[in-house]
Amino acid sequence: MTRDLNLGRRAPASGTTTSVLMFLHGYGADGADLLGLAEVLAPHLPDTLFLSPDAPEPCVGSPMGRQWFPIPWLDGSDEAQAEAGLLRATADLDACIDAVILREGVAEGRIALLGFSQGAMIALHVVLRRRHAMAGVVAISGRLLAPERLAAEAMSHPPVLLIHGDADEVVPFVHMGPAGTALAAAGVAVSGHVMRGTGHGIAPDGLSAALAFLMPLLGYSGVD
Repeated sequence: MTRDLNLGRRAPASGTTTSVLMFLHGYGADGADLLGLAEVLAPHLPDTLFLSPDAPEPCVGSPMGRQWFPIPWLDGSDEAQAEAGLLRATADLDACIDAVILREGVAEGRIALLGFSQGAMIALHVVLRRRHAMAGVVAISGRLLAPERLAAEAMSHPPVLLIHGDADEVVPFVHMGPAGTALAAAGVAVSGHVMRGTGHGIAPDGLSAALAFLMPLLGYSGVD
């Protein structure tokens, strides 16, 4: 049985929804942490509904926040617990996306995910394993989980943009290259943007790169 995810929401500026951008927050945060990005992006994406779910579990390492799945080197869990948590969170997010499609009446191909840190990890893990292709994924300051299984398990191949700070002290920048290699080997159109001198965060140039990537995927002609 899947768990319902509490969804933060910002309605489209135009009042009409033709696409959806879902933010997936990092370990120890919650949906409100990224929903503020909608204020920056909305003028460029006027017909886009912004959603930002809370991850399904209280965060062991940060009790006021949430987590998508356990992280052994942060919370003392073991690999079996982490894998079980990932599988359960995958089902939760899949069900959430399915519910959004039904409730909002938006085609799967007009729904994109933007994930940060652990949110980027779960976004990549889920979207590429869905039967029908979503619009795309922006994965910021994350890493690709189980890259050795991706080619065999990928069921759709939406485009992916990897964004990472080269001074990231939490999820090292070194993860970006292997992720890109594995995604390309699995048949995914993958591109990347390096935020120079940026740690574990989202710099203005990274957000600009994300917007430029998302606009045509969500039905817009280009950056205003």
